[in-house]
Amino acid sequence: MGGYPGRRTQILGVMLALAGVLAVGGWLAAEPQEAPPELSGAAKEFLAGLTPEQQARAAMPFDTPRRVQWHYVPLEDRKGLPISQMNEAQKDAAHRLLRAVLSQTGYEKTTTIMELEKILHDLEKGRPAWFRDPARYFFAIFGQPGGDAPWQVSVEGHHVSLNFVVEHGRIVSHTPSFLGANPAEIKADYGVGPKRGTRVLAREEEQGFKLVGTLSAEQLSKVVIAEKAPRDIRAGAEPQPPRAEEAGLAYSAMNSRQQELLLKLIEVYTGNMTPAVAAAEQREIREAGVEHIHFAWAGAREPGIGHYYRVEGPTFVIELCNTQPDSAGNPANHVHTVYRSLKGDFAVAAAE
Repeated sequence: MGGYPGRRTQILGVMLALAGVLAVGGWLAAEPQEAPPELSGAAKEFLAGLTPEQQARAAMPFDTPRRVQWHYVPLEDRKGLPISQMNEAQKDAAHRLLRAVLSQTGYEKTTTIMELEKILHDLEKGRPAWFRDPARYFFAIFGQPGGDAPWQVSVEGHHVSLNFVVEHGRIVSHTPSFLGANPAEIKADYGVGPKRGTRVLAREEEQGFKLVGTLSAEQLSKVVIAEKAPRDIRAGAEPQPPRAEEAGLAYSAMNSRQQELLLKLIEVYTGNMTPAVAAAEQREIREAGVEHIHFAWAGAREPGIGHYYRVEGPTFVIELCNTQPDSAGNPANHVHTVYRSLKGDFAVAAAE
């Protein structure tokens, strides 16, 4: 999927890539960089501060099957050590590790999602104590941090699954990367958790609505793949992303304003990553050919009614799904987003 079929397509790809660079201020021209130097140090510091019993939970061999297991629903137990079993110094070390694999924006989104559990606990009386708990987020390290051999950091809990594989000093995989929010918008004052009006994943939704709102009737006939949005993202919790025929409207069939909006939508997701990882991802997208990116939509084209979109290129796929009610009963106010690599999540090569 990543190559060009001929010389004419190569030329078109270069022209379109250059147009994309001009449209979004040059982000597609970014060069890849090394993983942040503090990452291996943060991982080592985190492990060193744990008791032997805690290390047995947090540290695992790189080749264990648990490394590629992931989920975003509430689970009583997951891979790794939960925050609830850490002392204050260990929690600080865990957050330094989380900061090392995310941008400031990504870190703020992730920690706010954790805080949403306080609201869910308040709304959902009678649940088991572990079901809605902002301390039930698990940190795991697979392999030995540092050196050239591959190792992985995973941070996971309800509505969060972040997975980073490091090899030869580079983050070589940052997928699957899942963030969700319930409520997507906090519509009342609960006295706990984030404040009324908070929308953790606002840009992910707003940018999608903005793009679909610019499309002509002819373009919409290609973009809309279903009148009703699906219940959830595809292949959730599966170790590799879904494969499907290209669907939706191609970047090359959009005008310059729409192309700019599409690239900015991608930037919302890469912006959760560190600048180094975002730069490498954006360069890979450019080299694979922005003209091959497709945008697809299902469901309503306004908030409050179930909606879904997909952005897919040769090397990546993004999905957003907002169809479920929140825990207070507000319709379509429970959003799931995911960023996946079509080359293979968890640095495992995808089957052709």
